[in-house]
Amino acid sequence: MEKKIYKAESVNEAIKNGLDDLNIDRSKAEINIIEQGNKGFLGLIGKKQAQIEIIIEEDPIEKGKEFLKDIFKNTNLDVDINVIQSKTNQEQVVYDVHSPDLGIVIGRRGETLDALQYLTSLVVNRDTEDYLRIIIDAEGYRERREKTLERLAKKLAQKAVSKGRKVVLEPMPPHERRIIHITLKEDSRVKSYSEGEEPFRKVMIETVD
Repeated sequence: MEKKIYKAESVNEAIKNGLDDLNIDRSKAEINIIEQGNKGFLGLIGKKQAQIEIIIEEDPIEKGKEFLKDIFKNTNLDVDINVIQSKTNQEQVVYDVHSPDLGIVIGRRGETLDALQYLTSLVVNRDTEDYLRIIIDAEGYRERREKTLERLAKKLAQKAVSKGRKVVLEPMPPHERRIIHITLKEDSRVKSYSEGEEPFRKVMIETVD
């Protein structure tokens, strides 16, 4: 929320000056009149300017986009950001990043994307009553990574069955472990579970007796 005070010879003039300065439409601002103002005696004695307060309610989704733009600007990365909000799921917002430096933006196995996603979620949800699920993607990386994890889960499940022993995966963030568990849920030969403390929590795959 942003608040600004404006003064002028009249309330209408103060409002116009404020809206022009903020470059917003009146419908997007809350306007409080602090002082009506008066011309005074003969336009001189007791003259007071009108004074108003304009309150702008920040769009949390736009705030998230500006946060990301500032980060990429400070790291000298050439990045475009598209905001995608599903019509069927208004609680989810995807910031899709496009850049010639995509490898840097994504990081090792999506670690940079995950960090950006966590920080952006904090920024977006800091002053909102309704929680928004934030996803940071980069030219379809999330979907590609999900397919890779699904293939990995099936491959390691087969390994656990053929070797007859437990298979331990490397540490993964919660959303990636969830993909492994969901993929193996219908495989009656094995069971999967997680062990350890974050950020070193690992998925275990073992055969069902």
